[in-house]
Amino acid sequence: QVQLVESGGRLVQAGDSLRLSCAASGRTFRYVMGWFRQAPGKEREFVAAISWSAGITYYTDSAKGRFTISRDNAKNTLYLQIVSLKPEDTAVYYCAAATVPRPKFSISDYAGTIEYDYWGQGTQVTVSA
Repeated sequence: QVQLVESGGRLVQAGDSLRLSCAASGRTFRYVMGWFRQAPGKEREFVAAISWSAGITYYTDSAKGRFTISRDNAKNTLYLQIVSLKPEDTAVYYCAAATVPRPKFSISDYAGTIEYDYWGQGTQVTVSA
């Protein structure tokens, strides 16, 4: 079992920066982690993923340049740094853990929600214009 708890979401203004955190507990932190977001009335969408060693990252095209995923394995914590926030970044942000290893690892395979078996409760980010 893995428990994930996100934090850091809040109301910000366009152009601000924000760092979201996701604290993991319950199992050793040796699995792929990802960030997703879901805006009102829309499906949950992939933002970024990171390998357990933090050596490999993968971003959706719209996240490249403004979003940075990172992890501190000593603290069992995942992060998402967002800069130059825009109103369209308003969403609930979720972290997720993919604990089932694949026979052949490729970080780009972790862009779908189906790859993840544990989810946090989400943290709300609201960006005002």
